[in-house]
Amino acid sequence: MIGILLGLALYISFIVDVLRTPGAIMRSLPKALWLLIVVLIPLLGGVLWLLAGRPRQTGGGLFRRRQPVAPDDDPSFLKALDEEAWKRRMQQRRGQQRPDPSANG
Repeated sequence: MIGILLGLALYISFIVDVLRTPGAIMRSLPKALWLLIVVLIPLLGGVLWLLAGRPRQTGGGLFRRRQPVAPDDDPSFLKALDEEAWKRRMQQRRGQQRPDPSANG
């Protein structure tokens, strides 16, 4: 039973991977043909996809590192927002701490 579920999960993940991969960077065959192979030849089609169709990864690994979808998912964007907010707070504090020219004495 677990083997069947694992096989089904792999089969579905191969199909999703083919669908999510841009056609312009696929190797060997067009996207539609890869999709047919993966759907019509369960598991073996997926293995063929991994070996001959999937774009090569720099840095290795079976799973692709996904790019941030929105700005609030991007760590560098969030860091820049934090730095900007910190600079504003520091400028406000400096502005409040300036000596009062009328307080001589």
